[in-house]
Amino acid sequence: MYKIMTADEAMNLIKDGDVIALNSFLGIDNPVELHEALYKRYHATGSPKHLTAISSAGFGVWDENRAAEGYIREGAVDKIICGHFGAMYSTKKLVLEDRFEAYNLPLGCISHAIRAQAGGLPGALSKVGLDIFVDPRMEGPGINGISKDDSLVKYVELDGEEFLYYKLPRITVAIIKGTCADRKGNISFDDMFTAGDALSISQAVKANGGKVIVQVDRLVVKTSRPHSTIIPGCLVDAIVEIPPEPRHAAYESLTGSFEIPYTQWQDWAEMLEKRTMTKSVVNASAEIIGKRAAMELKPDDIVNIGVGIPETVTKYARENGILDKITLTVESGGVGGFPASGKVFGAVIGADSIYDMANQFDLYDNGGLDVCFMGGIEVDRYGNVNAHKGPGAFAGVGGFANITAKTATVVFCLTFNTKGLAVEERDGKVTIRQEGEIGKFVDRVKSVSFSAKRARENGQRVIYVTERCVFELGEKGLKLVEVYPGIDAQRDILKRLPFEVEVAEY
Repeated sequence: MYKIMTADEAMNLIKDGDVIALNSFLGIDNPVELHEALYKRYHATGSPKHLTAISSAGFGVWDENRAAEGYIREGAVDKIICGHFGAMYSTKKLVLEDRFEAYNLPLGCISHAIRAQAGGLPGALSKVGLDIFVDPRMEGPGINGISKDDSLVKYVELDGEEFLYYKLPRITVAIIKGTCADRKGNISFDDMFTAGDALSISQAVKANGGKVIVQVDRLVVKTSRPHSTIIPGCLVDAIVEIPPEPRHAAYESLTGSFEIPYTQWQDWAEMLEKRTMTKSVVNASAEIIGKRAAMELKPDDIVNIGVGIPETVTKYARENGILDKITLTVESGGVGGFPASGKVFGAVIGADSIYDMANQFDLYDNGGLDVCFMGGIEVDRYGNVNAHKGPGAFAGVGGFANITAKTATVVFCLTFNTKGLAVEERDGKVTIRQEGEIGKFVDRVKSVSFSAKRARENGQRVIYVTERCVFELGEKGLKLVEVYPGIDAQRDILKRLPFEVEVAEY
């Protein structure tokens, strides 16, 4: 039977050595006050310590002094298993200092492993991750020098097929944010942007004899409609009521509490952008890339569009009159509508459906997308892409590995080089005013996020759209298939590549 508690009382349920699953998506839907109550307890008593933190999509709030950052920084956590570390500013730095073990697994594979544990299975099989960094035959999931746990990902063969087997430690505590708890303890998510892994986490924790702790905005007397309940009260141990701070009406567009027709998507997106963008990505190169990439869209396509340069695809999809003829999706579980960006990435304006994250990755892993648009840090001669690990920095692979693993058409959107690149487009002709200092096309990528070998075996079409040309994945590697007007192929492309490529007739 659940109990109504204060945040401090609820944190007393957590013991030394617990494995905590945190339900959030990057910077949204975080139970911030529970995290800060845990920090308060650890700072005062030195307990709970030796914790393991698991999160499919990350649990920061873009502020190194809020949420979990404090207790992680002070040493309460020994191990983090996470799909993406982007919103965890302080934690990302500490990982590279070997302050604790840290592992990066594909977001969807963590979500499926949690669901497997909820069903009494020790782990989940997946083809996602084969021949990329997480594969133990490559690098494995450890990020820093002390992360040596080889139980998390194993290569296995079953019935003559190759798989990776993802296995998480037994989860003993759930920390979750919901909207309402009714008098039976049922938890609804009506004002939340996502549901994430909330139900699977709760089921896994209860099966393991642990504690489910939920922060809600309010307590209500009337019981929730059965279809509105995400977590039934019988799975909940502690409910903490924390009235939310007022927020701008733009945020309400993300909850699905009112209909937003296609004609208003842009208005709401602009209101959100002013309040949530971490940085602007709009520049001449991104515009050229987005315009060309958007030509890959067809009516009735089911689509995923990544952050950064790929986001410009939506602008040109709107100009081309196709944006309302496709279905956009986002990793957090949203289908339809218009995915938000910046600090609220994962939320959706005017979604048709928002379901559990594991279900979304069922769609992605099984080739349910027609086309995806992804960014990249570097591409090598073979067509492999590194999208998760830069020089002296990392964010994590997130849903990238799942999204690109089986999608029929994969469009990578990236500049030819960076740091100083200046480009201009006028009258349909592209001029390179200044080349960047750092090339993005390299002989070998530092770490593999996308395997060209697997893509060829799967029969996927893969193209690499830049501000000056388009490459395609061929049988042996990259193939130059398009050169934009104003660009000299020899001077601006071939002489600047550190390897030779096949050149198509165009």
